[in-house]
Amino acid sequence: MDSLITAAARALAAGDPLGALKRVALRDDAPALALRGIAMAQLGDYVRAKALLRRAARAFSPHESMARARCAVAEAEIALVSRDLGEPTKALDAARATLEAHGDHANAAYARYLQARRLLLIGRLDDAEHALAELEPAALPPASRGSCELVVAGIAIRRLRTAAARAALVRAEQAARQAGIPALMMEVQNAFLVLDLPAARLIARGDERLLQLDEVEAWLASTAFVVDACRYVVRDARSAISLERRPVLFALARTLAEAWPNDVPRATLIACAFRTRHADESHRARLRVEVGRLRTLLRSVADISATKHGFALAPHHASEVVVLARPVDDAHAAVLALLADGEAWSSSALALALGTSQRSVQRALDALAAAHKVDSLGRGRARRWMTPPVPGFPTSLLLPAPFPGD
Repeated sequence: MDSLITAAARALAAGDPLGALKRVALRDDAPALALRGIAMAQLGDYVRAKALLRRAARAFSPHESMARARCAVAEAEIALVSRDLGEPTKALDAARATLEAHGDHANAAYARYLQARRLLLIGRLDDAEHALAELEPAALPPASRGSCELVVAGIAIRRLRTAAARAALVRAEQAARQAGIPALMMEVQNAFLVLDLPAARLIARGDERLLQLDEVEAWLASTAFVVDACRYVVRDARSAISLERRPVLFALARTLAEAWPNDVPRATLIACAFRTRHADESHRARLRVEVGRLRTLLRSVADISATKHGFALAPHHASEVVVLARPVDDAHAAVLALLADGEAWSSSALALALGTSQRSVQRALDALAAAHKVDSLGRGRARRWMTPPVPGFPTSLLLPAPFPGD
């Protein structure tokens, strides 16, 4: 490795892509192409970065398997930051195995981190935790250690473990300061802001107020009867009942909970559950059927009694009934929540992360675009969606590697 390549690699590791390009911009040998690709990725030109990395991988000889594997890891992170979540992961798995076999444990660990981060983005929290469990953070370079702690914090936030998330972010901040990379430090600071932003709305006895993440965690751990409109779950201190696949029943449960301790007129329940303004006898008959189904599902935690005008909710064990709703009451709030990270998402990646069809996501994006809530870039398969203006900062694309003398 010549002095210019070494200097460029050190500049990239320090978060200085322009400094790296000054040293290798005019070179076309394989190591220079790889470093130029990583530099362009750090600068946000992902298309050119991917092309340079692929040229570098082809330029390395078949005997330079470690270098080719590092290119594959860098390309995998570009796909991740570009939100190409549907990209096959076999190449990344093969690259990680190659790096481990040759003793490049830092890059192998970084490949595993990328796997965990992708799993987190698509909501596979158990698999992401399993991937991170095989890492030894103390053995990683500071930049990689900080990135791993960000994933740990992300998992804890998704699981509503506020204390664990805050502790992971503190460790990430320490690692970012040790690495001295401004973009990573900004990413950690943005993650800290999530803990102080409104995470849900509390609706109880006709009043509403915004809750932070730790307050949501406290309510879910309380003895109250909670209708969780963020996860479509009804719970009390003893049990939790998912209504994720029963939207009509959940709409009824939420309407009854918002009105508690009062009853809800039948016409209101019909309008909320069946989305119609003009009820006839068929709707009233269907309401009786759906209320009966809901009563059966909730029999262990609450009763639904008929009143003169409608129906009323009566929890068995709780003295308080609350509804936890999304901070923004938007039909496409889940799509907006993913786009709020500031990255440009494809509709296929959004569908994968939300566990729904791409056509449903596209309809949501079209509606949000008509309301000027999202913008699109590109056309066809290259089309990406983002929120205007873009919040946050670009993710640091680092490929840590041991240098001579380290």
